[in-house]
Amino acid sequence: MDPPDLARAIDAATAVALSLDLPGSDATVLHNSNRLALHLEPCGVLARVAHVGNEVAQLEVDVARQLADLGAPVGALEPRVDPLVYTRDGFAVTLWVYYRPATPAAAPADYVRALERLHLEMRGAEGIFPRFTERIAAAERIVAEPDSSPDLPEAERVFLGSRLRWLREAIGKSGREQLLHGEPHPGNILPTDDGPLFIDFETCCTGPVEFDLAHVPGDVAERYRGVDHQLLDHCRELVLAMVAAWRWEEGDKFPNGLRFREEFLRLLHGGPPWPTLDAVTKRLGP
Repeated sequence: MDPPDLARAIDAATAVALSLDLPGSDATVLHNSNRLALHLEPCGVLARVAHVGNEVAQLEVDVARQLADLGAPVGALEPRVDPLVYTRDGFAVTLWVYYRPATPAAAPADYVRALERLHLEMRGAEGIFPRFTERIAAAERIVAEPDSSPDLPEAERVFLGSRLRWLREAIGKSGREQLLHGEPHPGNILPTDDGPLFIDFETCCTGPVEFDLAHVPGDVAERYRGVDHQLLDHCRELVLAMVAAWRWEEGDKFPNGLRFREEFLRLLHGGPPWPTLDAVTKRLGP
């Protein structure tokens, strides 16, 4: 969020917390992109804040609540208030338990056990969920519309659009689909005293588990049981193609976005073996 919206979002979150008898006048920004994550003190709450209409907060709350009831390794909603989406001053606010990091990162073996358990419990979740192909279609629209990606060269527009279409069709035929996290990358897993916990379910969708595995480090994916490796390769290419589209979108504020968008196109032209997303991010830096 830009500075004016950031200040208003913080005010909205602290006001919502106070109205629920959770004083949170001291707000620390943990993450700021299309959605804001705040640590509110002294109540010790994690607040997620987004513009009303630009979030899927209700879906995230519903999924997280169901998964917690099923015993899945997920970050919990704040138990002192009702599990609702609260709105104030044009912002949607959800309140969660704040976990202090226990270790620098989840070990690969712990990471994969948590992900396998998450996928198992997700099979018991009920509701109407978007299919993973909707995310591909959104990336395709960015690429297809020059107003949405004005700096994308025409030849690259044709190339990237064709790869997205081919991958959507190829992966969509797999027939191996269930509810997924959508982006279970290291930034969405918390190492805690209770083990790794997944957070941020706004990207949840149905699709093959290989789509989730394409977002995790290679030493995690290689430990996951029953993987279709050809499908995983397709999904890794798809993730690179979607991220490339997002970086070329007009108004994208991702740090070093110009560098990332050129590099992702270079990788796609280079062909397999496809690098993992975390490897590319580590190499290019924040």
